[in-house]
Amino acid sequence: MSIQKQRLDITDRVVGKFGDGQLNLYLEKEKIGQMVSENNYNLKAGYEFNNSHFYQIADVVSGPDQKYVDCDDENGWC
Repeated sequence: MSIQKQRLDITDRVVGKFGDGQLNLYLEKEKIGQMVSENNYNLKAGYEFNNSHFYQIADVVSGPDQKYVDCDDENGWC
């Protein structure tokens, strides 16, 4: 099992709301940034905009998942 950084496409989940004279961007209820100009966004760390898509950089678990099993003479790992 390992943890890797991965870009997740969140474009369909990003919502824009006007407030304080600017367009603020939200992922669910979390503010992730604002629109500066057309196709130019100021986003929080861990988010990016590329080729008309919004992405979230996330830690993703990959590889086989080890499980604890009650085995004799092997201290639980088989």
